[in-house]
Amino acid sequence: MSLELTFDDASDSAVRREWDALLAAGLPSQAQHRGASNRPHVTMLVRTSLGPIDGSGLDAMLPLDLTLGAPILFGVGRSRVIARSVVPSAPLLHLHAAVHSRVGAPAGDDHTAPGAWTPHVTLARRVPLERLGDALAVLAGAGGGEVLARATCLRRWDAEPRTITHIAGHGTLESC
Repeated sequence: MSLELTFDDASDSAVRREWDALLAAGLPSQAQHRGASNRPHVTMLVRTSLGPIDGSGLDAMLPLDLTLGAPILFGVGRSRVIARSVVPSAPLLHLHAAVHSRVGAPAGDDHTAPGAWTPHVTLARRVPLERLGDALAVLAGAGGGEVLARATCLRRWDAEPRTITHIAGHGTLESC
């Protein structure tokens, strides 16, 4: 289960253009995932289980202007995840801490905890090492520079039942 920030239409489209450019080049891309809930997002928190979440007070923190920065790589082994970094502004870090305070401390190591979190938007998973240069060149050709984005909604994604719940922000469940 996760809590995720989603974007307004213009920001969502900017990320999807990068997904589409990777796909058009025959590279792994998040565009390959066709589920209705698959949309560009910033994961704020991940847990194996989550109780009800009180989103009161979080609405006032959204919308939130963000800067999507340079591509970053995650992973080990024969492939990597390519993502856009998200510049960690004070308002983003404040929202992140507020989200975590509502959920409580995790059991064990938590890569999404305040102080350990690397905010990002995933562009592609399982990119073979030998194709990283190609993928980064495609992204550079698709604009490559910083993207000014606006996060408008905080949603809960429950993977097992594949459900989305609106927690805070502006818009409808469909736009989250």
